[in-house]
Amino acid sequence: MITTSFFYLTILMFIASILVYSEAKTKANFFEYLPPIVILYFTVMSLSSLGVWEKTDEINHTYKAFKSNLLPAMIFLMLLQSDIRKILKLGKKILLTFFLASISISLGFIMMFALLQKLFEPDAWRAFGALSGSWMGGTGNMVAIQSALELPDSKMGYVLLIDSIDYAIWVMILLALVPFAKQFNNWTKADGTILEELGSKLDTVKEKQNINFPSLFMLLGLALMVSVVAQQIAPLFPTTSFLTKTTWIVIFATFSGILVGMTPLSKESSAAPLANIMLYLIVALIASRANFSELTEAPLYIMAGFMIIAIHALFMIAFAKLFKLDLFSLGVASLANIGGVASAPILAGAYNKALIPIGVLMAMMGYIIGTFMGLGVSKILEIIVS
Repeated sequence: MITTSFFYLTILMFIASILVYSEAKTKANFFEYLPPIVILYFTVMSLSSLGVWEKTDEINHTYKAFKSNLLPAMIFLMLLQSDIRKILKLGKKILLTFFLASISISLGFIMMFALLQKLFEPDAWRAFGALSGSWMGGTGNMVAIQSALELPDSKMGYVLLIDSIDYAIWVMILLALVPFAKQFNNWTKADGTILEELGSKLDTVKEKQNINFPSLFMLLGLALMVSVVAQQIAPLFPTTSFLTKTTWIVIFATFSGILVGMTPLSKESSAAPLANIMLYLIVALIASRANFSELTEAPLYIMAGFMIIAIHALFMIAFAKLFKLDLFSLGVASLANIGGVASAPILAGAYNKALIPIGVLMAMMGYIIGTFMGLGVSKILEIIVS
């Protein structure tokens, strides 16, 4: 049994690194449907359920210190890659489609919870609030909201179950619809001719600088300093039952990332790997406190996830007819929210390789708004319960 903090952290990092390395080297299709970060969560949770480590004072202190200090740094680095000026170049119609997708997902959460909330335990709104952050942004947004809402780590299993099972099926459905784009566009009377021209103008790769030791070291120091400043400033703001100290830390780190993302630092490629290392460690830390015995309502949560997606899809079809939207914009906007940068470019590339940058930029937009939209949805869900 593990009782020391160094051994505890080493095991978590080792498991995470092996999974990431395996995906990169094998490029197995398996990882497309079950991402390494999901496998990481359930692997670590299995070890926790088996009692591989003991919750000693040393391990408990290490868990709290690393999670609370790395979270703001991870949020900052994640958003550092999102230059909002490039996103605005996507044009009004594509941005409209993205926000319509976000709004319809929000409505899906609210309508589902209003109908089914009596079937869940009283604090279930926190779990769905965290999931809404993921489905309008990414895993980083989900972790940020989980901390802001003080959702117990044991309940994150439900969130990741929905996020993996329901999301994987939705990706398959959207990919299967690609051959029917022409018929759909004729039905909505959409003009898709500008997409190829727009895709050729957007290049999100060439401007990136190579990963190097100086930039890696500098960004690590900067991110950790943002974390320190965020935690020092947060107590100065007024708090409520919803706007806690942690919420203010998340908000400060988010705005810092957005602002610095408009500087030349956004071109530094070192931000992405650093953010991902921190994200994987945070997810592993969360999983290390969970237990399979606590996931007694998994089928109900999975069904709720499908209900949210169904409501989202119906709203998007109605919006497509109303605003004459094409299937490409519709599908990529949906995945930019629900799947993020891991899947939106894949769907975009299924239509045309030149359109991949549009998928990347739309997913980056999700990183920017995901935390704020998720916190908004969480507040409405809390009101429904009360």
